[in-house]
Amino acid sequence: MSSLLPFDSVLCNLLGLSLTLWFTLLLVFIIVPAIFGVSFGIRRLYMHTLLRIFTWATLRIERGVKENRNALYKPLTNGIIARERTSLEDGISKLRGSGSSLEDPEFALSDIFYFCRQGMESIMDDEVTKRFSAEELETWNLLSRTNYNFQHISLRLTVLWGLGMLVRYTFLLPLRIALAVTGIGLLVFGTTVVGYLPNGRFKEFLSRHVHLMCYRICVRALTAIITYHGSENRPRNGGICVANHTSPIDVIILASDGYYAMVGQIHGGLMGVIQRAMVKSCPHVWFERSEVKDRILVAKRLTDHVHDKSKLPILIFPEGTCINNTSVMMFKKGSFEIGATIYPVAIKYDPRFGDAFWNSSKYGMVTYLLRMMTSWAIVCSVWYLPPMTRREDEDAVQFANRVKSAIARQGGLVDLLWDGGLKRDKVKDVFKEEQQKLYSRLIAGNHENRSRS
Repeated sequence: MSSLLPFDSVLCNLLGLSLTLWFTLLLVFIIVPAIFGVSFGIRRLYMHTLLRIFTWATLRIERGVKENRNALYKPLTNGIIARERTSLEDGISKLRGSGSSLEDPEFALSDIFYFCRQGMESIMDDEVTKRFSAEELETWNLLSRTNYNFQHISLRLTVLWGLGMLVRYTFLLPLRIALAVTGIGLLVFGTTVVGYLPNGRFKEFLSRHVHLMCYRICVRALTAIITYHGSENRPRNGGICVANHTSPIDVIILASDGYYAMVGQIHGGLMGVIQRAMVKSCPHVWFERSEVKDRILVAKRLTDHVHDKSKLPILIFPEGTCINNTSVMMFKKGSFEIGATIYPVAIKYDPRFGDAFWNSSKYGMVTYLLRMMTSWAIVCSVWYLPPMTRREDEDAVQFANRVKSAIARQGGLVDLLWDGGLKRDKVKDVFKEEQQKLYSRLIAGNHENRSRS
């Protein structure tokens, strides 16, 4: 037993030395640069190296498929299967044929087939459901969950995939967990301490920089590589920042480059601890569960906040749910009714390095974060668009649609009018009635025109 003691001592010393070296490197190369917003370019080099590996792996897959004489599946670049849009009049005219017109007869049995076809197309490939699933990639990124063509092609490719999994789970995952714990721990501790200071400029200064520092550390925990455009249009006090919504990490993506007041429902558990600590140092707008559905109360609190020009801009995601970053869906009109200046922001993720979309109906938060932390990286571009205000001749819905169109156009996303709430809810009867009204107007209008003639 005594002969093992020297060996145990050496082992403990080596372990202690390894941990000391690990945390020193973590502090010097990641945490300290994150605090001061400095980058050594290591993540950019890492990204370009990964792109070369992905390109080689994809070419190797395509060659292997051709050698085996199999069909190669090629998805569309934006993951969307587009359908030709036709109006009700054009669709029915085509069904009735060239020898018939919409004016005679009033009703044709063939009209039924137009609605049958529309219904079948919606079931097979509707515009809403496919916005809540991950898009298929053209290239393979060594994640077996992201390409339809993944299969055993060669020993070298399989070994490369195995090495990639080893790196992601044994090196990147522990590193990212350590950074995430550090960032969240500093956020809770720092905001709690700042919260005890008397109100004033010094407290505001510390609060802003504590938030910014911690969010930057959390960004490093995802190996996030973010490119910001149009920094001169960053949201300012007294305004509302609205952005398309793909993932819960949208918050730290934006908050690592600016200062925001958050809006949301009060939660329990760890999230509740973080919220209570944050609100001590910064006037975030948290609502009780019973208050969320009270639109008047919500609007009043938001209005009071934006009218105080000393308070930070509010960050809101008006879609109300996460979309898979191929499109922008209907914006809720609440934040566009209160008369504040709107600062639109477009966020576009690069899915080649990891899918940032959170499918909340399929994955819980813990599973989602595990998938994020075992991906290669989170790469995205953020565009700050010029501020927009509501015109005199438009209502809140029209203003919301104008902002949404600007975000979609800048981010290269599909602009949709559908409500993201259809992710979980059934289609409202209003949409069904709208189609019935269109057809009724068509028939009634033709009957009226023929009566006049």
